Amino acid sequence: MSLRMNYRAANTGAFKALMAMEQFVSGQFEDKVLYELLKIRVSQINGCAFCLDMHAKDLMKLGDYADHILLLSVWREAPLFTEKERVMLELAEAVTRISEQGVPLELYNKVRKYFSEAELVDLVMAINTINNWNRIAITTGMYPGCFN
Repeated sequence: MSLRMNYRAANTGAFKALMAMEQFVSGQFEDKVLYELLKIRVSQINGCAFCLDMHAKDLMKLGDYADHILLLSVWREAPLFTEKERVMLELAEAVTRISEQGVPLELYNKVRKYFSEAELVDLVMAINTINNWNRIAITTGMYPGCFN
């Protein structure tokens, strides 16, 4: 495999802007496990190997979450996810696939049972941020280990 281009070098301003967004969003999450699950699930949907690899490793640094990683793509059938995680995952899927059905009111109401308005905005910002990273990585041909 070969990297199509190093976007970080090609446009440092764009990289810095996205890093600033990432730093802001990551600072909003006390629950780092929830944050990594969100990033992994969105990366699965988008098919981003680079981000899947990175965030699965980041989650494993937080503890033994191998089962969570293995079952994340089938979270609806896996009893190990909490209700709060399930609601977040459903929102992550809806926002990532927003052109399919938007974010239905029923889902919005479920999210609001577990997350404040400010936390909901943080979730949407986090989903948007990882979608941005995925799209850059896929477009430029990033793969696990390409910057090693």
